[in-house]
Amino acid sequence: MKTSNYYVELALRAIEERIKRGRTLTFAQYKEEIDNEEWIKEVESLQAGAFVSLYKGDELRGCIGTVEAMEEHIGEEIIKNALEAAFFDPRFVPVEKEELERLSISVDVLKEKELVESKADLDPKKYGVVVEHEGKRGLLLPDLVGVDTPDKQLDIAAKKAGIMEGEKMKVYRFEVLRYK
Repeated sequence: MKTSNYYVELALRAIEERIKRGRTLTFAQYKEEIDNEEWIKEVESLQAGAFVSLYKGDELRGCIGTVEAMEEHIGEEIIKNALEAAFFDPRFVPVEKEELERLSISVDVLKEKELVESKADLDPKKYGVVVEHEGKRGLLLPDLVGVDTPDKQLDIAAKKAGIMEGEKMKVYRFEVLRYK
């Protein structure tokens, strides 16, 4: 798989390093491979949640992410989530070497979430959602195939969280920077 985006390339390199060499790529190693000081400074100064989604054709092959930053900067966040999506998403078997050429990857860098009071403030094409109820939390990224109404978006996010229909939940929206 060839890509022209550094975020996507970073996720792919992390997966390749694990499959081909059994090692975990660090951002320090990756930045030695590229020649873009401006991008490196941007990455090392940004803390944000990120999701890494793997696809084989149109089929999801793995997706793991974080709502808020858990790592020192977005570069390490992407590496960690790429490895989790490729090897530890419980819905899928781990990615194998033979699949690498057929994988496509998207990286979503999450912007700050904001509490919403009404479904009228939601747009599933523009905003992702986080729903919370009594310690349970579910997230759905924006602009997903088949998710075209706020009701459907909230329903899916609530089910992911294990929130039962009719339970009062806090709803947050967020935008993403999506890289493919």
